[in-house]
Amino acid sequence: MGDQSSSQASYIHLVHHLIEECIVFNMGKEECMDALFKHADIKPIITSTVWKELEKENKEFFEAYKRRREEIPTEKETARRIRDLLSRTTI
Repeated sequence: MGDQSSSQASYIHLVHHLIEECIVFNMGKEECMDALFKHADIKPIITSTVWKELEKENKEFFEAYKRRREEIPTEKETARRIRDLLSRTTI
């Protein structure tokens, strides 16, 4: 029983670490769930559960993180801005 409990704790610690890596890359919860499933074969329900626990433990951080993510333009918006800028620039 001790080995299984230790193994589960290690797995949760791994998921926690990978979520932190997702945050470094400015991913949202859904993006992180997709990435961990695709690249680490971690079921989305596991990532979601660990993410929710991290949100509970670090409420202020996640509120600020969410606000910051909302302020950052999407890739599509950035491409549109670049096209607009280039269309106004004469070379």
